[in-house]
Amino acid sequence: MSKGNLAGGVIPPCALHLAGCANSKKCAENLPGKCSIRVENYGKRCPGQNKTNKTWLPALADIQLRLNSIKKLSTIALALGEERTRTELIPFLTETIYDEDEVLLALAEQLGNFTALVGGPDFAMYLIPPLESLATVEETVVRDKAVESLRIVAAQHSAQDLEVHVVPTLQRLVSGDWFTSRTSACGLFSVCYPRVSAAVKAELRNNFRQLCQDETPMVRRAAAGKLGEFAKVVEVEYLKSDLIPMFVQMAQDDQDSVRLLAVEACVSIAQLLQQDDVEHNVMPTLRQCVNDSSWRVRYMVAEKFTDLQKAVGPEITKTDLVPAFQYLLKDTEAEVRASAATKVTDFCSNLDKGSQEQIIMTSILPYVKELVADPNQHVKSALASVIMGLSPILGRNNTIEHLLQLFLLQLKDEWPEVRLNIISTLDCINDVIGIQQLSQSLLPAIVELAEDSKWRVRLAIIEYMPLLAGQLGQEYFNQKLRDLCFNWLNDHVYAIREAATLNMKKIVQTFGTQWAETNIINQILVMYKNSNYLHRMTCLFCINALADVVGADIIKRLFLPTIKVLSTDPVANVRFNVAKTLQKLSPFLDQAAIDEHVKPILEKLNTDTDVDVKYFASEAMVGIAAA
Repeated sequence: MSKGNLAGGVIPPCALHLAGCANSKKCAENLPGKCSIRVENYGKRCPGQNKTNKTWLPALADIQLRLNSIKKLSTIALALGEERTRTELIPFLTETIYDEDEVLLALAEQLGNFTALVGGPDFAMYLIPPLESLATVEETVVRDKAVESLRIVAAQHSAQDLEVHVVPTLQRLVSGDWFTSRTSACGLFSVCYPRVSAAVKAELRNNFRQLCQDETPMVRRAAAGKLGEFAKVVEVEYLKSDLIPMFVQMAQDDQDSVRLLAVEACVSIAQLLQQDDVEHNVMPTLRQCVNDSSWRVRYMVAEKFTDLQKAVGPEITKTDLVPAFQYLLKDTEAEVRASAATKVTDFCSNLDKGSQEQIIMTSILPYVKELVADPNQHVKSALASVIMGLSPILGRNNTIEHLLQLFLLQLKDEWPEVRLNIISTLDCINDVIGIQQLSQSLLPAIVELAEDSKWRVRLAIIEYMPLLAGQLGQEYFNQKLRDLCFNWLNDHVYAIREAATLNMKKIVQTFGTQWAETNIINQILVMYKNSNYLHRMTCLFCINALADVVGADIIKRLFLPTIKVLSTDPVANVRFNVAKTLQKLSPFLDQAAIDEHVKPILEKLNTDTDVDVKYFASEAMVGIAAA
């Protein structure tokens, strides 16, 4: 901005160098609606300052300062008042839209919330010119934000003002020389159409058809993206006569980027039509999209498949969508197969209950079996994330007979993400076939995964272990799973050791304190002798976790002697964790135990040569004293 740009204007310098004036907020507070500063005073002393600010003029060129100024436009508008905002600030902004994209983006966002600041809905039309200008700029994000704000402002117009001010703006954008204005126009039809007269509606439908046939692919893309939204506000008769031909035309466009957006519109259109109309007007085009030469279009069909299924209803699903789904599951492109695979469970659950099982067993499951052995890891991983969901749909017998073998294959898959996704959804099958059947069929593979080379797989098994323990019982756990839990405590990955300590706590909550003392506590405490200090710290972490569930007797009898030994550990990290552990245990101990066992250890640590040890010991003493 140069001074020449402002000559003859009437915007207060506060509005222009707001970010550079430390007292701009004070100006706004003291002069609401009656700021007398004008552009003639540009560069002179601001009354909110004690001396002339000579530094803000060059700083104004800095984009961040201008950005800050724009973000405070509402403060400026409040200072000016509604009338001056309408007559001075808005025209100024309209005439000076030439800034950096970041500044324009902020301006477009601000103007969408400006209606109250210009005097309310009766004066909302004053915001249209700057937003119209912003809707034509080159940068896409600025245009999109301007259209978003135009939609907000348009919705606040009365029906009469909408026709007088907003519709002409829309039509100017439609007829703009540059594609940028025509793409922006596409976003305004659904806001304007419902509240205008029949004659104007006819014009708008013609305008939209014009955009759908535009010679520029970017404009056709924008129109295709808004076709479904526009269809929702158009009367059904015109939907059939005007919009469906546009939809069919776009689904045959020579640009796949247009065709794939037509698939999205297909969902909205199908939801608005009766079944016969869907079959006649939509399905031929959808079948064409399923077989499209571009994988991106087929991918979009797969992405929207369950939405399409709900829109077209059970009969068309049975006759048309099941074969289409089979085609997508066998697609030559891995991305399409993966997308379709993620929809398997949802598609099956939405099938008509009367024929659901028969369709799944004969028409879907054979294709699922092929995907389990798919050569692409992403396809197998996508299937593994949902396949367990078929168990509740097919029931116990079908799960045992047909699905368990597939689950087992995926548990043993070479790709860790496949194994992880299966493990993460084991609860689905457990509720259907029961823990005994699960333990017989899948537990050997699960136990094998407990030592998987990928730590995330081991972590998933740990998180599932408390559920297994509770349902398999103490005897089975002691025989088959307990040693695994101890191995995790010594894992080389910290996240596994941390999860293993919480796992122990949950298992003790399940089996009780007496079981814990007999079966695990002594093995945990013996870790204090380990030569690796990380394992000695794990011993402390376990004590911390178990303190909540084992009771004061075990803490005094078993935990405190171990902690006392560790308080003299040669590694400072271990010693300061002793201090933290004692603070954690103190609420479970009576005062006598604290005085006899806890305080002497902390007092000794408080004289430690290590700064961190002294700090945590001091913190623990203060915390215990305050409790």
